[in-house]
Amino acid sequence: MSNGRAITASSDVNPVTTSFVKDFLALIKIGIVNSNMVTTFTGLWLAFQFSNRHFLDELDLMFYTLFGAALIIAGSGAMNNFIDRDIDPVMSRTKSRPTVTGRFKPTAVLSVSLSFLVVGEILLFMASVSAGVWGLAGIISYVVLYTMWSKRKHVSNTIVGSISGAIPPVIGWAAVEPALGWGALSLFLIMFAWQPPHFYALAMKRTEEYRAAGIPMLPVVKGFAHTKRSMLLWILVLFPLPFLLMQLGIWFLVLATVLNLGWLALALKGFKAEDDLKWAKGMFIYSLNYMTIMFVSMIIFSIFS
Repeated sequence: MSNGRAITASSDVNPVTTSFVKDFLALIKIGIVNSNMVTTFTGLWLAFQFSNRHFLDELDLMFYTLFGAALIIAGSGAMNNFIDRDIDPVMSRTKSRPTVTGRFKPTAVLSVSLSFLVVGEILLFMASVSAGVWGLAGIISYVVLYTMWSKRKHVSNTIVGSISGAIPPVIGWAAVEPALGWGALSLFLIMFAWQPPHFYALAMKRTEEYRAAGIPMLPVVKGFAHTKRSMLLWILVLFPLPFLLMQLGIWFLVLATVLNLGWLALALKGFKAEDDLKWAKGMFIYSLNYMTIMFVSMIIFSIFS
């Protein structure tokens, strides 16, 4: 009987704990945090490699940069949830967010967001002034320029939002080499050009939800045909950008070109696709794999270059 009571108590507690953790991770948009940490680490790693410095000699710098970047990204995500709690109930993708279900009160969300942003910025400034300044640029571009301004008013909202998404690798680079350089610019441009076709694919899948929420995403305002042409254009923009990182060697350039050709072929198929939503899903999945392979390969090739 004692075992039975223990099992019952455990089953009562675990779902609550699990639910809280799940809600908290959703609040800070842990998926976005994780993906941006890959790009932040890449910028940090390449700056170490290209400046002939060893990361083991500067573990404190790595901690300040990675933890600081993670906190400001998480804090910005929470702030986005706080600001968008009026439109999130309309969309199935966002209606289960804790700010919508009420499991996190607005004041608590705001407190978490501001705390993360402040502590994150302190850590980034401890890494370097340049890293801290770029961190502030990322916060302002995502929270103010994207979430508070362009998202609800302009069809160019995805382009504006791409600025903040391209800053994490620059933060990583700036922590090591505050003056930046071609390497940091290359990472910024690759991330900037990658985001429109990535998010347009998602927007196509969620067109009616965005329409109901009054968000002027490109597929809502211009239609699928225009969106496909725009996605194709941005993929073409990606082709020359890896060549700015020629220090990584010929095999990196070959891999990057193959990835671009694959995405281009998939984009061209979209003009004859019978099922636009199925094609958009394929584009979205390819974009995720593209980003992961591209940035992980940068780290690997930098070791052997």
